[in-house]
Amino acid sequence: MHIPDGFIDAKTALATAAFSAAGLGMALRQIKRRMPPKQVPLMGMTAAFIFAAQMLNFPVAAGTSGHLTGSVLACVLLGPSAAVIVMSSVLIVQCLLFADGGITALGANVFNMAVIASAGGYGIYAAVRKLFSGVRGRIAATAFAAWCSVVLASVCCAGELAWSKTVPWPAAVTAMAGMHMVIGLGEALISALVIAAIDRTDFLPQEPPVLSAGRSYSEMIVFGLLVSLGLALFVSPFASSWPDGLEKTAAFLGFDHKAIEQPFVPTPFSNYLIPGIGSASAATGLAGAVGAVAVFGLSFLLARFLDKSASRP
Repeated sequence: MHIPDGFIDAKTALATAAFSAAGLGMALRQIKRRMPPKQVPLMGMTAAFIFAAQMLNFPVAAGTSGHLTGSVLACVLLGPSAAVIVMSSVLIVQCLLFADGGITALGANVFNMAVIASAGGYGIYAAVRKLFSGVRGRIAATAFAAWCSVVLASVCCAGELAWSKTVPWPAAVTAMAGMHMVIGLGEALISALVIAAIDRTDFLPQEPPVLSAGRSYSEMIVFGLLVSLGLALFVSPFASSWPDGLEKTAAFLGFDHKAIEQPFVPTPFSNYLIPGIGSASAATGLAGAVGAVAVFGLSFLLARFLDKSASRP
């Protein structure tokens, strides 16, 4: 659902950039006040895992692929404010290093997948949790909220396309929402499986949204990073090459030609390939590993800075 350069006009780009800045600013203030010190590396680990998982496109019906967004997953693990920061870090690295999402559309992508998907998804998650308690309730709430978050983000994306007069609203919302209702099923399944797996450890408290530090806290950080790097290095080169939901919608509705192929800002690893490596699989895998480390570092440094700021008298 990463919007490329050319799909939205200047007014939409500026408006969504302003909304994203406001949402990110609110998240930063909340984190600065409430973030436990041990949550700092967890933010980096979660960002690295989501980045790696987003590279793993899975096939969907009609020659379309989808991938994990991860907003609700981050909310359940860390809380909504931390999720906004984590998702923003992932999207910024994807844009600046890999040309995945246009630089002019960065505000729109952050607004859709970091702000709307996190805030809206967490609101739905919290509401469902009030109705269903226990481990099964947590997993069910995660799955439903994850599905809803994808649909919400797709509807916002459709609105931005329509406001830019790229495509009429009825066609945009029907195609985008319909496509992402299917893609959201994969999001729901992956998010639920991750939470179910983590729930078997001591890291999820009775009530989220903060991963607690159990006896194996440092081991979880290490294992999480190893999983992220493993996915990026060895699995991402074999992800589905089919177009994602937005690309499929653009081709179906006939506005795919508006995408600007050459990024306005040069990126070192465009299309998730490291230049100079003959093997496409190796180039993609290494690029994914670099990206996972980059998002870990960005989230970690940002959270560490906020943690130090919060501790000042």
